[in-house]
Amino acid sequence: MFPEFKDKLTKKQQKWLFRIILGATGFVALGILEHAGAFDEDRWWLGLIAALIPYLIVGYDVIRKSVRNISHGDVFDENFLMMIATFGAFGIGEYREAVAVMLLYQIGELFQNYATGKSRDSISQLMELAPKTVVVERGAETEEVDPDEVETGEIIVVRPGERIPLDGEVIEGESMIDTSALTGESVPRAARVGDAVISGCVNGKGLLKIRTTKCYEDSTVAKILELVENATDKKTRVENFVTRFARVYTPIVTIGALILAIIPPLVLSGGSEVWISWIRRACIFLVVSCPCALVISVPLGFFGGIGAASRIGVLVKGSNYLEVLSYVKTIVFDKTGTLTKGEFRVSSILPAEGFAPTDRPDASTAKPEEALLEIAAYAEHYSTHPVAEAVRDAYGQSADLSRIGSTEEIPGHGICAVIDGRQVLAGNAKLMRKYGISFQENLQGGTVVYVACDGTFAGTIVISDTMKDGVPAAIRDLKAAGVKQTVMLTGDSEAAAQAIAKEAGVDQVRSQLLPADKVEIVEKLLKEQDGRDALAFVGDGINDAPVLMRSDVGIAMGAIGSDAAIEAADIVLMDDDVRKIAWTVRIARKTMRIIHTNIIFAIVVKILILILSVFGIANMWMAIFGDVGVLILCILNAMRLMGRQE
Repeated sequence: MFPEFKDKLTKKQQKWLFRIILGATGFVALGILEHAGAFDEDRWWLGLIAALIPYLIVGYDVIRKSVRNISHGDVFDENFLMMIATFGAFGIGEYREAVAVMLLYQIGELFQNYATGKSRDSISQLMELAPKTVVVERGAETEEVDPDEVETGEIIVVRPGERIPLDGEVIEGESMIDTSALTGESVPRAARVGDAVISGCVNGKGLLKIRTTKCYEDSTVAKILELVENATDKKTRVENFVTRFARVYTPIVTIGALILAIIPPLVLSGGSEVWISWIRRACIFLVVSCPCALVISVPLGFFGGIGAASRIGVLVKGSNYLEVLSYVKTIVFDKTGTLTKGEFRVSSILPAEGFAPTDRPDASTAKPEEALLEIAAYAEHYSTHPVAEAVRDAYGQSADLSRIGSTEEIPGHGICAVIDGRQVLAGNAKLMRKYGISFQENLQGGTVVYVACDGTFAGTIVISDTMKDGVPAAIRDLKAAGVKQTVMLTGDSEAAAQAIAKEAGVDQVRSQLLPADKVEIVEKLLKEQDGRDALAFVGDGINDAPVLMRSDVGIAMGAIGSDAAIEAADIVLMDDDVRKIAWTVRIARKTMRIIHTNIIFAIVVKILILILSVFGIANMWMAIFGDVGVLILCILNAMRLMGRQE
């Protein structure tokens, strides 16, 4: 088991462990010799030498760091406290305690270093996504070049098993690609001609030729690496508090220990035994007062939280955003592209009563629904509007252009066309009113296309956006995670918005909005938040960028989201799965619970042992537990996040 553990350590950690083993061996030997009476009063110097050997083996770097920091004006840190406390122990003849303090301190530091490295692994694995070279097809030949040298529009070749180096569109070949490194999704995704693929994914068994759509610096993988590198730069309020606390706390306890070692013996006017007793108390005071448990476990906790989120395909740009997310009580969603796929389809065809097919020879065999869809598809044939595309897709047949006499697009209303010599109108209610058509208004959810032939109402075609998989479950999970209110914002009609909201389970809906209206609504919702409660906005489009920046924490769709939205957001969902928002909220709240537990536990234990040391009740071993023991327990608590999988 030990060799397996040793293999998991870096070379630096292995050397560190070797020093600790040597120091522990020297400590045991010192205890055996001391118990055997090898160091009597005449040979006290042998005991000092025997103690200094393991002490310097494990503690020389602590002394070196302390001296270097003092020379730079940074006196009061944990290295200084350890050095002074152990020097004091040597001064009063407590050789074994001096070695034990330094040995256990180094064990705690190694443990912390290993824990940080383990937490960093889940994030640093993303660094392997960066391509070293790219195979570019130029003319009849291929050549390997640096990713930065590839321009937009060039053809790159990705062999089986290789990572896709740049974002682009497949122009030749077919394969399955592994997106797990980016999205956390283990199921491979098919990639065929015409499909968009993103950098960082692993190509399966097929050879792919890809036309690049972005240069390297703008590619998905480059953006991810930039986010990862900067993820821990932005400190939370808790981290800033701990940093400020340590800067004030350390000088105070150092001065307190000095007073404890000098003032009582002077007041009590005792002999050497009194001085030794109070110096021992001061050394215990120094050891237990070391703020390592707070200084190390708090950022380690946030690092573990960011790592846990990255393993499920969620990138958090900074630990401060993880802290804010833990206080979120209101989540506001954009509709299209966030809760829905943004893919319009015909959901219902409702011919008007008395509507008959056209007078074409084959029309007698057509059903009214088929005939209504046909004339609408012909009327919309030349339109590029998404609604027109949905109608044509539903019709699914090639158009006979000889049947189309003329078409006129009326902005904000719809289409007026001549089909088979008959006037056909296809558009919204305003179009019907413009031409004086008597029609029955449809209040069904979705976008409604009203159709009329030769001045007579023919029926309605309802176009609906498609709900993303798992959205209702995602909303339920958010409520279970402690989110009190969910709100949906959209530019759609009230009926369409209410239909989607009801299906999704959203609490409130704001419809028929412009981008500026979204910012205004979010501003109002922010003012309604109580105390530290926060608001999150989830969006994907360019028009969502202002709202993402204005909210307490912005969450963007990373797979289909616009670059502007991803840039403005604080958290990015790499596979656009809204269910992962609830998982990330739980990770954030567990992170904060662990950090608050560590802070309270460390402060309470230290204060208790500090008080006991003043009254001479605590010994050096209690002080060691108050420092190294508390540190290790806090690190173990923080490491609970590292294995978190949803």
